Order: sequence, then structure tokens, then C-alpha cells
Amino acid sequence: MPHPTHPEDTTVPTSFNQSVIDEFRAHDGRVGGPFEGADLLLLTTTGARSGTPHTTPLGYVRHEGALIVIASDLGSPHHPDWYHNLLAHPQVRVELGADTFEALAVPAEGARREALFAHVVKAEPGYGDHQARTARTLPVVVLGPAEPDGWRSPGEVRTLAGKLLEVHTWLRAQLRHVSAETEAHLAARAAHTGPGEPPAPGLGLQIRQRCLAFCQSLEFHHTSEDAHLFPGIAAHHPHLADTFERLREEHRTVARIQSELVDLLGRVAIAEPERLRAGLRRMTEELTAHLDHEERTLLPLLEEVPWPPAGPAGPPAGRG
Repeated sequence: MPHPTHPEDTTVPTSFNQSVIDEFRAHDGRVGGPFEGADLLLLTTTGARSGTPHTTPLGYVRHEGALIVIASDLGSPHHPDWYHNLLAHPQVRVELGADTFEALAVPAEGARREALFAHVVKAEPGYGDHQARTARTLPVVVLGPAEPDGWRSPGEVRTLAGKLLEVHTWLRAQLRHVSAETEAHLAARAAHTGPGEPPAPGLGLQIRQRCLAFCQSLEFHHTSEDAHLFPGIAAHHPHLADTFERLREEHRTVARIQSELVDLLGRVAIAEPERLRAGLRRMTEELTAHLDHEERTLLPLLEEVPWPPAGPAGPPAGRG
């Protein structure tokens, strides 16, 4: 942004950033002072270490239906905190004007990063100045749809059974999407005969970010079931105690595979793509069997429970 101050600048007092956030929310995205007329959004990330939400005002540029933000921090030598946060927790919340929505944050790589950065600098030349001030390559982050391509809700949700089925459908779609991207990448590398370099041996950030987001959503869903949904149903159906113990054991099995996947995703570059591929296959087999079993067991019990719940005490079944 070609303004004398930038809201993501880490030298700006927290109180100033908060005043920008408050004004943004009070006026549906319109902010005065040095940012009057600027394209501004609010990005809420989850702290990489703290796990708490952090909101940052950022300039953005549109490109082919996506929003592009630059982790410039006015050209400082270090990446801003919000960038480290989205690498740890790829699913973010975006406030744009009066709208709020979930997005998947994916840093661009290679030639795509160069093309997108050139597009941004053409629209906002100040970012070129920021790059000139630092030896680090400024990350170019694409804020795209959190939902996998082609995902559709199974229909209007009016019962807890419908909500559970919606979440399961979303989880299956996410896993299919990650697996398809991984297989396409590895197939392209295997089929490469030249000229030019084959795809990098590691897997791209697009795959990493979506896979990590899937693992975190799955963990949230199963934790919510264990802590809220299962005890709530068991209180009315004590004869199903063995069934719920089996479902919890399936959760533990899936969690072990999920933990292995997260370990492989710990670095920005996935160094062992074949191990990830094998882990995704195991996850697909175990999770598909678990979701099928859970639906056969729970959906009949939840058909009469309205969703959303009438009061604040309803058991959460959302994906987070």
C-alpha cells in the first residue's frame, strides 16, 4: 500500500492497530486517516504457539477471484507473526467490508509467486519498495476458498443427524481433495521426460496447507464428539456404552494416523511425499470405515434432535 504507515507494521503500537480494527468493523470496512480509500481487510489467524485468535488489518489485491496479501511488514528482515500463524493453522477468517468468511491461506511458490507479486506491485507499487528493503523474499499469500472444489452440503440442515452428515461429507471431500492433489503431483513427477526440471520432489504448499487444515478440522470434530456429543447421547441410551467405546477407539486409531501426517507436515516443505501418500491411504481407509459405522449407529438417534439447538447448551458437531 502506498501509504506512509502500514497497519501490519510491527513497529505500530497495538492500540493503533486496534483502532483501525474497531473503525473497520464499525463502518463496514471503511477506514479513514492514512488508509482512507485503501483496499483493506481484517485477517484473523490462530496463534502458532498460543492457539489464540489474532486479528491484523492488511492491504490486499484481487486476482482471479482470490485475495492476495503480502507478508511485507514494510520490508523488515523477519516475517510478521500472522504469516507464521497461518503456516501453523492454515484456516483463517477474513473480514471484507461487511462480510466475514473462512478461507484457506496458501503461500504461492516459484513462478506463480513471481507472477502474483508482479501483479500486486503493478496495483500497489509500494510493495516493490518493501521488497527492495529486505533480503528475504516477501511471501505472497493467496486467501482462497476453504471448501474443496465441488463440495456441496447434502441439503438444508434441520436436525443434528443432518449436521453430523454435513460434517462427515465435508471431511470426506477434504480428504479426497488432498489425496487427489498428492497423486497428481507425484504422477506428474513420474511422467516427466523433459525438457526442463521435473516438479520438485517435495510436495507444494497448496497440498501442505489443505492437508494440515483437514487434520486440524478432523481433530476438532472428534474432540467435540468425545467431549459433548457422545456423553449427551449416552445419557439417554446407556445400553449403547459398548458402541461409544468402540467409536472412541476408532477415534484413537484415526488420531494416531493424523499425528503421523501432522509430523510430516511440520516443515514448510514436505520432504517425504511417499510417506505422506501412504499415510493418506491409511487415513482414507480408517476414516471412511469409521464415518460409515458412526452414521449407521448415530444418525437414527439424532433424527429427532433439532439443529441448530434451541438453547445455548446443545452439543457442538461443527468442524470448527
